Amino acid sequence: MAHRSGELGANQSRRSAAEAAAGTGNVDRFLRVWVFALVAGFSASMTAGAQPPTGPAQSSTAPATPGAKSAAPVNPQTSTAKPIARPAQVLGTPVKTYGSSSAPITMEVFTDYECPTCKRLFEETLRPMISDYVAAGKVYLVHHDFPLPMHKYGYEAARWLNASARVGQFQNVEAALYDHQESWAADGDIGKYVAGAMSPTEFKKVETQMRGCGFGAPAGVKSASFALGSQSGSGDACAVDSYIEADRALGNQIPVTGTPTYVISYKGHRLPAGSGVVSWPILKQFFDSLLSQ
Repeated sequence: MAHRSGELGANQSRRSAAEAAAGTGNVDRFLRVWVFALVAGFSASMTAGAQPPTGPAQSSTAPATPGAKSAAPVNPQTSTAKPIARPAQVLGTPVKTYGSSSAPITMEVFTDYECPTCKRLFEETLRPMISDYVAAGKVYLVHHDFPLPMHKYGYEAARWLNASARVGQFQNVEAALYDHQESWAADGDIGKYVAGAMSPTEFKKVETQMRGCGFGAPAGVKSASFALGSQSGSGDACAVDSYIEADRALGNQIPVTGTPTYVISYKGHRLPAGSGVVSWPILKQFFDSLLSQ
């Protein structure tokens, strides 16, 4: 029987229509219906004047007060103050995207790196899409983490991915995680494949971020409890968990009930979410229908 990676647990009996179609081998036939439904939904949203989602608030810095006196200079020969230690590099938020954000189509994908169906979607659909429509500036692809409790190392893989994305290695590590999914899912040795996807210098930066995440702990100690966002009672804070939980919170708003789930937006208008595996030819046909409007 096919692995039901799109389910949140054995007690969940409801499966998405896309996953059911994929299980019977009729996904393309089903998705042709889904394509026309989405196009109809898009046309309705355009008629209703739906507004695109708003972006994050801009941060601001208060201006200096006019007329304020500057501090008197300190004589360097008599000063005993020690210089403030500063990190060599300040890492920002993980960048987990492909292509240009100005592309007319945005496709957001919620995945679990231990999910076999997510691997199929990446290898059969997203890879050819990245080299085709993403490279051509037609599609902007955004990854969101949604590790499932049913997968033993899904949350751990998301941690490695986010730590790597903070040093500019998202695309290389995502490919490595999917290419070697069967191997690291068997023994939990994810770091080996992350290391092979980048230079030793970059990997050291990734390891530094993983120190508070139970790096080097025995396989399996960070399973379902970590997938639910807990800290396993260790009291250690993991530097990248907040990014994973932000993705999960975003997914819960859709809501995401299984992986992979994808949300497509065209010129700011969000369409209904889809799930399961859709072939690249069918998805390309759908994108062409949007671009022709």
